[in-house]
Amino acid sequence: MRNLFVALLMMIALAVDGKNTDTISLIGKWELALDSTDVGVQENWFSRSFTDQITLPGTLDDARKGNKNKLLPSLDKPQVLHLTRKYSYVGPAWYKKEVIIPANWKDKNVYLNLERVLWETSVWVDGKKVEAKGESLVAPQSFNLTGLLSPGRHTITLRIDNRKKYDISTGDLGHAYTNATQIMWNGVIGDINLTAEGRIAIRQVNVYPDIKQKCIRVKVHVSNTAATEKGTITASVRLKEGQTLGRSIIKKDLPFDQKEQTVELTYPMGDSFLLWSEHTPNVYELSVALKTKHSKSLKHTTFGMRELRQKNAALYVNDKRVFMRGTLECCIFPLTGYPAMDKAGWKKIMGTAREWGLNHLRFHSWCPPKAAFEVADELGFYLQVELPLWSLTVGKDPATNQFLYDEGARIIAEYGNHPSFCFFSMGNELQPDFIFLRDLMVSMRNKDPRHLYTTTSYTFERGHGTWPEADDDFFITQRTKNGWVRGQGVFNAEPPQFDKDYIDAVKGMRVPLITHEIGQYAVYPNLDEIKKYTGVLDPLNFKGVKQDLEAKGLIHKASSYLNASGKLSALLYKEEIERALKTPGCSGVQLLDLHDFPGQGTALVGLLDAFWDSKGLIDPSEFRQFCSSVVPLIRYPKATYMHTETFKADVEIANYSASELKNRTILWELKDSKGVVKGRGSIEHVDIPIGNNRTIGKIQQPLNGIKQADELALSVSIAETEIINSWKIWVYPESLTIEKGNVVVTSNEREAKNALKEGKSVLYNPSYKTLIGLEGKFVPVFWSPVHFPKQAGTMGILCDPKHKLFEYFPTRMHTDWQWWHLLISSKTIITDAFYQDIEPIIECVDNFSNNRRLTTLFETKCENGKLIVCSMDLSENLAAIPEKRQLLYSILRYMNSTAFNPEKQISFQRIKSLTGESESERSSADSIY
Repeated sequence: MRNLFVALLMMIALAVDGKNTDTISLIGKWELALDSTDVGVQENWFSRSFTDQITLPGTLDDARKGNKNKLLPSLDKPQVLHLTRKYSYVGPAWYKKEVIIPANWKDKNVYLNLERVLWETSVWVDGKKVEAKGESLVAPQSFNLTGLLSPGRHTITLRIDNRKKYDISTGDLGHAYTNATQIMWNGVIGDINLTAEGRIAIRQVNVYPDIKQKCIRVKVHVSNTAATEKGTITASVRLKEGQTLGRSIIKKDLPFDQKEQTVELTYPMGDSFLLWSEHTPNVYELSVALKTKHSKSLKHTTFGMRELRQKNAALYVNDKRVFMRGTLECCIFPLTGYPAMDKAGWKKIMGTAREWGLNHLRFHSWCPPKAAFEVADELGFYLQVELPLWSLTVGKDPATNQFLYDEGARIIAEYGNHPSFCFFSMGNELQPDFIFLRDLMVSMRNKDPRHLYTTTSYTFERGHGTWPEADDDFFITQRTKNGWVRGQGVFNAEPPQFDKDYIDAVKGMRVPLITHEIGQYAVYPNLDEIKKYTGVLDPLNFKGVKQDLEAKGLIHKASSYLNASGKLSALLYKEEIERALKTPGCSGVQLLDLHDFPGQGTALVGLLDAFWDSKGLIDPSEFRQFCSSVVPLIRYPKATYMHTETFKADVEIANYSASELKNRTILWELKDSKGVVKGRGSIEHVDIPIGNNRTIGKIQQPLNGIKQADELALSVSIAETEIINSWKIWVYPESLTIEKGNVVVTSNEREAKNALKEGKSVLYNPSYKTLIGLEGKFVPVFWSPVHFPKQAGTMGILCDPKHKLFEYFPTRMHTDWQWWHLLISSKTIITDAFYQDIEPIIECVDNFSNNRRLTTLFETKCENGKLIVCSMDLSENLAAIPEKRQLLYSILRYMNSTAFNPEKQISFQRIKSLTGESESERSSADSIY
């Protein structure tokens, strides 16, 4: 009680005498001058007045200063590469403001603080230059103005130069300095102020939680520009927004006799302190007060009682296994072009991510501002921070090397206390100097052991990237030396198998593995999004797509293209995440991306748009079924079945909740497309420990009750909870007789022509290998058709499930797993030259940079007869691939009905032109695969 009383007296004394750290806000109007020819320094602009004005915090883009955009909407470069700045300026800009320094600041140390700037800042006070420069991209820039600001009126001048200073990224694609996502803005964002401190003052406080010893270890960094004095440091802790812990630590008679010194304290947290994690995001606040005869100083910092470590190649938070369910944040802020600097902006981002079942964000080649860490602390979000580095020339330039060391130290100093700051990578896909990177990483870890470190977030450097570096604490990769750990390398090459995982690929892994940038499935642009761009960026890429569709008469298809491609992307994300959850040696996934990436050729790979708003492709509650702390999983061998087979599956539960689930009942249910239950069962008295890869029961259900082709839904749930997951299978009758009836089925051109001349109905199914068109694929365009322009260009099928042709072949309007064999053995036909002569029944969504009319199945009249052309193979392996046989059956039933009555007419010469030497596009993404 006495300690608490002393602490309270000290706080009261500080309040009565005035805070040692006074603040003057510099937010508001500043004079402005642009220095595009870079003559300002030589012409002494620091001594001149400027006629223009700007409001800070803000940027020249916000103020509509600089070069006005003259580009028009287009699918050409540069418009299609990224969103377009309405105004742009790269070069020096000058900002000037008058300030009045109060009398009580006399003899104090004064600092100018700019929360975030791109890139280099120089400062003058009353025309006198301050020696130090600021050059951080991701941490506040602070300038010591002591001795330059006596009480009275003064002028502060900033020269901010946003030109590239160091070679930190290839093609300026790194997200700390780029026009691909964040823009190369000029200005100051976040807080801008002057602070005054006593000559002996606390400059920084570092907190090191020790859960086992039930304490925190505190390092108080003190600066001293006065004579030697003795003083007292007092530390107290309270739960943020709560009461103090009822104790304080006091160190008396400390000699402050050095310019810079560190005082170390140990603060006992007691036996009932609260832990920090995704499940218990308890945040504490530490207050440290310093008092000498002539100086007072008070600092507050937040922290969490959190221990992050890796053991047996798995991640643990507070000795409990965790699994990172993450996505990337690439500094995508489409209204401002710079990151949110307030908590409200980050609550939107992280709150949405939480709604979609995530617990982790990776900041690709940048570090977010303080507000992001504060929100992550409060929500229990695990953050991966990276140096502003995405380079193929790492280690080659000494000046850049020093900048990286300095920038890493700034990140640690500014954000290191936050419990959400869990992982630190030196950058993205770095090359080539791994000796330099190793030394850089080790130096960061030696400065701050509270985080886990990795050399790079994957690399294409030969001899690296497929196995952890010797000093890595964790490992991020697409594939190991044993094989792929993401579906992009698997889903198009292997038939659908839902008993797969990556156990073989991670065999022998010695540190936790997190998968690198899984997904990247392109989704067609949402043109309704255009109206949301009311800020500094113009979506000329989106407008170009809209303009192109209008010119081609396809604008009415835009929403269907979005839905078809987006739903395919969603089902692929589901299988991506579930395979990782089934893999015991996998510690997390990092999606690229849950939301859109508007740069690098307009990479619209998200289920959410760039504003973190849903595109309506999948409900977040459905996404959480397979992406949350507890996920039911099943292992089953395939997507399609004969009705004479028995469906068999092993049941697992991936449990990364706060505790083991005891004595639970697991329910399963199989329903047909009309909602009729075809089978159900339960698994009783199940204990579900934290972790994964433990079979808890089996499902066996004969399918002989399914008399017609149907899509079935299987669900597995935990009784008396909302925890559920579901999957689809397709069941076809085995006793199916293919009756041609009045239809001629042929792959022979001459036979087809003769039959049509005779007025017959013809199903023309030539070998897809002889057709001119695009290579048939199941997975959609990778990342961006602009960034990787030569890849096979489709984004899934689009059809009307109610069309009579599909009466006996159940399908949705989009690609699903039952289409895999059909699409892999196909060629996509480009019909731009004759689309007016056909009626496509199965369209293929083209990539947005081409917007061609594509199909794999169409109908028309030809010669004297009626014709369906199918570019998917319907002749090989029909017994082994029931979906092929079923589609053929459904087509023939349609063609033998009165519903088959195409209205359009085509010449057989045009049909003849479909076959020939293949012009299919091949993937150019060799650097990715």
